[in-house]
Amino acid sequence: MIQNYSEDSIQTLDWKEHIRRRPGMYIGKLGDGTYSDDGIYVLLKEVMDNAIDEYMMGFGKKIEVTVNEGVVRVRDYGRGIPLGKVTDVVSKMNTGAKYDSKVFKKSVGLNGVGVKALMPFRWTLRFRLSEKGRPSG
Repeated sequence: MIQNYSEDSIQTLDWKEHIRRRPGMYIGKLGDGTYSDDGIYVLLKEVMDNAIDEYMMGFGKKIEVTVNEGVVRVRDYGRGIPLGKVTDVVSKMNTGAKYDSKVFKKSVGLNGVGVKALMPFRWTLRFRLSEKGRPSG
């Protein structure tokens, strides 16, 4: 039986819950890594796109991608995220520096979603940050 449609039927989801319930809007199908269009590869591409943006603009001198026992590591040696904004950039939807052309003349990603699409899932996302000229540990 269909329930009555009323004000009580309307919901507002927090962005992480929205991604969990409707991943197809962000990453396509979840999948398990068996197929090339599984969501895990779309999420990896989000991280790679950021590295490519840095490299193409001349800020990253190389991009390293390593895969070891199901763990993927991407390092781009680029400018990185300014330390004071790291939390916002990885946890607040639609937050980024690519909304105008002042900092990024060309960019693969433009929507401020990117790595945030990884956050609602049960995968681990780890950032290693360092200040310019000081190696990360």
